[in-house]
Amino acid sequence: MDTERLINTLALDAGHRERPVGVALAVALLLAAPVSIALFMMVLGMRPDVATAMHNPFFDLKFVVTIALASVAIAISLHLARPEATLAAWGWLLLIPVGLIALGIAFEMMLPHERPWLTRLIGNNAIACVSAIPLFSLPLLAAALFALRRGAPSRPMLAGAVAGLLAAGLGATLYASHCTDDSPLFVATWYPLAIAMVAAVGAFAGRRLLRF
Repeated sequence: MDTERLINTLALDAGHRERPVGVALAVALLLAAPVSIALFMMVLGMRPDVATAMHNPFFDLKFVVTIALASVAIAISLHLARPEATLAAWGWLLLIPVGLIALGIAFEMMLPHERPWLTRLIGNNAIACVSAIPLFSLPLLAAALFALRRGAPSRPMLAGAVAGLLAAGLGATLYASHCTDDSPLFVATWYPLAIAMVAAVGAFAGRRLLRF
């Protein structure tokens, strides 16, 4: 192959490079989001008093926590998509949503309540929570795993689990707008259980789909 032909071939290859993982992830999530939103609206829908609930700081806290989880998981997922990347120096970011909900619990405990703490913890929507969040998360998880295949994660099971946290954070954000249990005690008990289920599915799928 002569030099001119080699240069032309390299230029052609450069023009057909795959999208960066970050762009692929953003596009995949944007395409999957309408599916999850449609599922949410068909199965549950927003709580009827959402306009009033927005004035409750504990209702707002649910979104702060779930969006924080999704944001942190996106950052970690993009990091883990690189070869030889580890969770070291990045895992502490997962403490951000944990710290936020812990602060919410501490604040709630300082306030007078008519209902005892155990009643607030159990709530009225535990079964709906642990079933709805995984349901709304699955399209987003599939999209995230598809996008992360463009990377080269050296720990596919871990990358899949973090993709599950990403999807569950977004799925929980949808569910939070329906859930009438606003107590941080409820959120700290049942939301993590549902999120862990999605993370487990992501880990299992990632072990198979993200291996390179």
